[in-house]
Amino acid sequence: MADNFKETAKEEVANVKRIAQQGLSSGTFFYPVRGIFYLLSHKELRRPLLRRIVPTMSLGVGITTFMFVFTYLPQLAVLVFTSGPIAALTTILLVLSESSTLTMVLSKALLIEDSLVDTFDATLVAKGQTSLVEKDRQVKASGFGDAVSRLGKMASKPFAKFTPQAIVRYFMYLPLNFIPVVGTVMFILLQGRRYGPHAHDRYFKLKGMNKSQQEKWVDERKGAYTGFGVTAVLLETVPIAGIFAAYTNACAAALWAADIESKNGTSGDLQAQADAAKKGE
Repeated sequence: MADNFKETAKEEVANVKRIAQQGLSSGTFFYPVRGIFYLLSHKELRRPLLRRIVPTMSLGVGITTFMFVFTYLPQLAVLVFTSGPIAALTTILLVLSESSTLTMVLSKALLIEDSLVDTFDATLVAKGQTSLVEKDRQVKASGFGDAVSRLGKMASKPFAKFTPQAIVRYFMYLPLNFIPVVGTVMFILLQGRRYGPHAHDRYFKLKGMNKSQQEKWVDERKGAYTGFGVTAVLLETVPIAGIFAAYTNACAAALWAADIESKNGTSGDLQAQADAAKKGE
């Protein structure tokens, strides 16, 4: 039993190391940073954010207040044993991180879903990928204003309806934070590994990919998506700024998608897979 445990642990460490190396070599971890600068330099792309900022901030204040009132002391009691004299500070940071994450999950599901899609699509239009966006929504000609103004009605809902799975999964991983340093790193990696592929949900929709094609595509680029996801998660867990990061990450995911489309062969192979799947249906 002990030998099997050690062997499994070694395999898992090797797997994490391999994914980390792939993520670093792909450079996708820098896309969320690019997204910040791109959104800041394109005023029109900030309009979806500004339209939702007040209700999202109100939700964030309510969640943060609730979390400090009901969860600060119980978590402090645990962290006293693992963090010692700095337990008060680490508990504050943990509660802020939890509050920010819950705010993001709920606001994306209930308040800002459509505006994030607008940000993603408008970024693709601004990068010259109008034909891709037109597969799922109307896009006006270039003479009808900026990238956001040109977006028309969507043909279908881009994302699945809200389910509590994201919150449940978050709290399943949460105890890792009670393990100093290593636990926090594992927590961020697990969150990032899940976040990365979801950042391209809209892209997969526009490409007409089914579930199995998405899984194959992501599995072949697991390191790249994890690298993107880790940086994106770190940005979104920053209190208050996390709301802004949700939009910059949507912009970043679109920039990555636009770069994929611009590379000869890559987008063609992906489209060929999707077209073949449709013919087989």
